[in-house]
Amino acid sequence: MSSTKFILGCFEDPDQMMDGITKLQKNSIPIYDVYTPMPIHGIEAKLGVKESRLGYAAFCCGCIGATVIFSIVYYTLVHDWPMNIGGKPNFSIPNFVPFTFEWTILFTAFGMVATFFAATHLFPGRAPRVMDLRATDDRFVIAVDAKGNVPHDDITRLLEEAGAVEVKHNKRKYVSYDE
Repeated sequence: MSSTKFILGCFEDPDQMMDGITKLQKNSIPIYDVYTPMPIHGIEAKLGVKESRLGYAAFCCGCIGATVIFSIVYYTLVHDWPMNIGGKPNFSIPNFVPFTFEWTILFTAFGMVATFFAATHLFPGRAPRVMDLRATDDRFVIAVDAKGNVPHDDITRLLEEAGAVEVKHNKRKYVSYDE
């Protein structure tokens, strides 16, 4: 049994990489992930990546922020320390709008950052994990899980036919920058 975990196809051109994705998908070979040094238009649809749910998290964080500050302001100005200012009522919603708006934006911003870091495992101080270090510079890499039923030679042949300049067999999942 082979100890290879991933087969990496390195491409110099994004169009060749997209062709490689098409060839692998036509042969029913599941792609683990694709690493590129820049955004490629249409790659999410081709790989079947689901739409992000970060917007739902932002909405929930904004609702929490609005509820928290509205409750604090209401308690403070209506129950704890009511003041008669110019004969206006204590519970006047237009006076609460600026505070509520600002705290909604604040909670949304911090909540989205925390949610993004949690979802992508990109916490500050964590060492980045990449399949091939050149994927952050000038190469486009397709990673194929080698534990499937397709022979490794067939995957290698398909990647080379698509225009891969190099096909590597990784025994580990990630490469560190220290190597």
